[in-house]
Amino acid sequence: MIRLHTKNEQQLKMAWTHYQRILAVLMVVTGSFNTLSVKYADRQIVPGEDGQPRHFNHPFMQSSFMFIGEMMCFLVFKIFYHYYSRRGDNSVDNNPLTKGSHVFNPFVLLIPALCDTCATSIMYVGLNMTYASSFQMLRGAVIIFTAILSMSFLERKLGSREWIGIGMVIVGLAVVGLSDIITMEDANVSTNSILTGDLLIICAQVITAVQMVIEEKFVAGQNIPALQAVGWEGIFGFISICIIMIPFNFIHASPPFADNSRGTLEATKDALIQIGNSGHLLMAIIGISFSIAFFNFAGISVTKEISATTRMILDSVRTMFIWIFSLIFRWQSFHYLQVIGFAILLVGMSCYNNIIIPQLVRKCRYHLGRHRPPTNDSERIINTAADDIPETQ
Repeated sequence: MIRLHTKNEQQLKMAWTHYQRILAVLMVVTGSFNTLSVKYADRQIVPGEDGQPRHFNHPFMQSSFMFIGEMMCFLVFKIFYHYYSRRGDNSVDNNPLTKGSHVFNPFVLLIPALCDTCATSIMYVGLNMTYASSFQMLRGAVIIFTAILSMSFLERKLGSREWIGIGMVIVGLAVVGLSDIITMEDANVSTNSILTGDLLIICAQVITAVQMVIEEKFVAGQNIPALQAVGWEGIFGFISICIIMIPFNFIHASPPFADNSRGTLEATKDALIQIGNSGHLLMAIIGISFSIAFFNFAGISVTKEISATTRMILDSVRTMFIWIFSLIFRWQSFHYLQVIGFAILLVGMSCYNNIIIPQLVRKCRYHLGRHRPPTNDSERIINTAADDIPETQ
């Protein structure tokens, strides 16, 4: 009997090309390195403008360095584009780095870039207060807000599978938050600081969800080369974060939001002095810029070359690397609840994206159904085939 397969199942069975394998490894490695670089910079204690040693608490400056990394992608794209264009053999339209539509309005990327600026800055503030692994896990909340906004603005209807996935993500987030509270009590860490950081990261996912919905509604289908898209978002993001930092240099706030020599939300001069006073901090900043450039390029390329589902799986893989690294270097304490929370989050995201878990359920249903009477068995196989037809959205 012929059985239809979903798009995700077909993609999982198809062999990856050498280029796709490189993209997958690049995304996991650079994504993990980026989060760890930001957290490593946060942990550095370096003298600042007033000569007093302090932690590097400059999330908005870190965001600006991230956008500098993205801007580098634009330069790299222009170099490759001119190189392949001068060859005159149409390789510019076939090379993975340059193929795509080169004529488009770059301002379609302005609003997504502004969303990225706000979300990244808020997340970096939160990361400065909480653990790197919790930061990565709590970003899974974006599924909840993306689903809500998709129903409102993209008129998308969610099935029972998606709602089950969202419910499990919520439970997983609650378990991760509970593990943070218990870990804080065991380590005598400020409860308010960690919880505030966790809440800021979750709130930032609302803005990230807005960015995803806007990109799907207005940017999807433009077939913009990955390097060029990342580069334009970096340009818009860098300009916007520089404008935002001007008033932030004069707005006073209390720690942990303003733990710098000036006591303001951002102190640009103080940040540059701290970077100049520490080679380790300088290396962390360089790591942030280069890793985010490669990570964003790899992420967009994975979405275009394979699927958004594969990108989600790889993002979960880097969460494990970040968590293991944090435990090995004692950036946080181990608690079994975090394992449970991460497992529930992973299952929830798998259900929502229709990968692994739904396929296992269908397989179990199939094997159990083989022991039923023939009439019911035939009906079940037909229903299973119908269930496997990709939903139109």
